Amino acid sequence: MTGKIAIIGDGDSIMVFKAAGVATFPAESEAKAKETLRKIAKDFQIIFLTEELAKPLSDFLKRFDEQPYPVVLSIPSKNGSTGYGTELLQSAMERALGVDILFNN
Repeated sequence: MTGKIAIIGDGDSIMVFKAAGVATFPAESEAKAKETLRKIAKDFQIIFLTEELAKPLSDFLKRFDEQPYPVVLSIPSKNGSTGYGTELLQSAMERALGVDILFNN
């Protein structure tokens, strides 16, 4: 499993990652993304998930917070950022450090 990276998202958003050698898994719905994530979680260390799919799956994604791998990260899609990924990063940082050192809010 060393260094394996994957992305789950709509076809247009993940295409550029495929060109960079990242394993891509198209998912047009939350149900498909959840099913795919369950299937690939043991095979990848880092899994990117587009914000549109990550936000509705937030409760499901919490199960990955307590495990070292896979690290599931929310990223913007081709439509741009909704701010959800930034919220998650800020929350994780505050839990880990007790303060917000990046965003200073």
